[in-house]
Amino acid sequence: MAPRRLLLVGEGNFSFAAALSENLDPSTSITATCLHCPADSARDPLARENLQRLRERGTEVRFGVDCTQLVDAFELQDREFDRIYFNFPHCGRKAGVAKNRELLAKFFQSCADVLAEEGEVHVALCRGQGGTPADKPMREWHNSWQVVAMAALGGFILSHVLPFSCEAVPGYKCTGYRSQDKSFHVEGALNHIFTRSLPYEGLQPRISRIKLGDQWFSFLEPEVLVGKLNRGFLEAPSYHPIKTINEKLIAELGKAFPLKRLKCSSPLLPQGDTSVLTSCHCDILSSAFWISLREDNSNFESLTGGTTQDMEDFLVSFSELSLPKNPRRDSKEEAQEGMYGQAKVCLRPSLLVHVQALIQAPDFLPGSLYILSGPVFQKCRISPFTMPAFHETLFILGFNKNLKDGCLQSLLDHLKGVLDSLLTQTLLKGSKLGSSVEFVFQPRGEDYMITVKSQNFGPDCVKDLIIGSVTTSATSIIHKDQCFVCVSMNLDLLAMLVWGISDWRMLWTFDKRFLKNFAPGKIEPFKSYSLYPPYYVHDISFWLDTKKRFDEVEFHTVARAVSQDTVISIQFLSRFQHPKTEQVSLCYRLTYQTCDKALTQQQVASMQSQLRKEIQQRLHVTPR
Repeated sequence: MAPRRLLLVGEGNFSFAAALSENLDPSTSITATCLHCPADSARDPLARENLQRLRERGTEVRFGVDCTQLVDAFELQDREFDRIYFNFPHCGRKAGVAKNRELLAKFFQSCADVLAEEGEVHVALCRGQGGTPADKPMREWHNSWQVVAMAALGGFILSHVLPFSCEAVPGYKCTGYRSQDKSFHVEGALNHIFTRSLPYEGLQPRISRIKLGDQWFSFLEPEVLVGKLNRGFLEAPSYHPIKTINEKLIAELGKAFPLKRLKCSSPLLPQGDTSVLTSCHCDILSSAFWISLREDNSNFESLTGGTTQDMEDFLVSFSELSLPKNPRRDSKEEAQEGMYGQAKVCLRPSLLVHVQALIQAPDFLPGSLYILSGPVFQKCRISPFTMPAFHETLFILGFNKNLKDGCLQSLLDHLKGVLDSLLTQTLLKGSKLGSSVEFVFQPRGEDYMITVKSQNFGPDCVKDLIIGSVTTSATSIIHKDQCFVCVSMNLDLLAMLVWGISDWRMLWTFDKRFLKNFAPGKIEPFKSYSLYPPYYVHDISFWLDTKKRFDEVEFHTVARAVSQDTVISIQFLSRFQHPKTEQVSLCYRLTYQTCDKALTQQQVASMQSQLRKEIQQRLHVTPR
């Protein structure tokens, strides 16, 4: 739909407004504004001519409008503009970059008051001023206007960048260079298009209720997983790319093997059930999220202030869980009214925990490919391709031991063919394969890692990405004559590779614009709606507690939680040992950046301050 109401600010000679008014649909209204008074415009012959043209077309013109105070210029009923234009903003005369940054910051904050919810802000800047990679050449950050960072102060993200062409607006003459009747140098100029970011709200962990028989239990979701539980990406109504890639993967393998799709059980596992992992996957358990289920017979609303949700949909088969009949009781917990005991459970770190239960079933059919899909959760270090929550698909194939080599090779060949086909679907015609699938044999046992050497994420991504594993060590005491192959696939990483989504966090965004990139069942290259987000760097150093072991993964986990996933990198800088006390200090560098929201320097400073407090409390270190 064409924009209905346009606002032009900082008009000098009104040539842009006059030219634009001649090329727009008659149903579109323009409000052209400038800071100076009518007498100043009357002294400029070109301005007088353009004003006359605008009045003849019935265009609204306003003088004395300060673009940093737009809310004062328009009554409530006159706001909600669909598009706001500011061409070549400048403070005048020989104002430096700091003054012009301040102008942009105040302008964007002002736009937030008068722009429609799905409106756009267009800012044209001379070559290099914006400070983004779209500028050729790109200026050093400190010497640019930092337009994306200034827009973040108003809650805006950069969604598109286009060359600015005066020829596209016949009759436009940009003037005002250093407050003179001189044109700006518009060769290489860019039009930056901004849209509203989702509000940056600090999401709080939810206290969830689940019912086991006649008894209610409650638990607090891990802070680092806020916004990642119960998202339903794989459910029937979803057309999320993770579901699309899963369905395509299953459909293609279904052409070679009879399929048995299983309903995924609860992601909560009692402490004893984690022993089903094979030895080569035991390291997964050390990264599990452990939570406490508490018996709850209280008035839950009054206990938690109403921040509750019933998790029956999320915990699909929770009734199948066997919790201890007499859970260990904590005397302190008993003192709280309504709390009668608690049981330790963990969030499923891998679907491999379900393998033994499946292959021990009497009705397990050899030759059929059993499929299980669902979310899994693991603590991990912060990196571009590791995530604390992701979706996994598990394929299990049983066959006679005498046919092991042939059946295994057949499955691997089909899987490689399917994956190679998926990874080429978004390539342009004439392009070479950007990713190649390999099965890397592991020194321990007879297992493989499924790796992809991808070029989709640029030269920085040079290492092989592990997108899955192949395990052949599972055995069944019921089906002793059979061998079993278990293939687990990281659907999130696979979706990133196929669509060219460079940031895993984008898969979990609540912004509705993300899903607009994906038509049901189709695979087309992903186009981000948030370009060149600024990043902020902070260092942190702390003394270690000599009596406690420092857990670096836990440090990364706390940083994820406090920053709400805005820390994209943690780099170890140095280790110092005091010559007298022998106390050890570590120093790290944290890089903050978002992929879908506006993030300001002030917000990052607040997060960094909070992180210092949290690591002192949780990790027993002393910030320096």
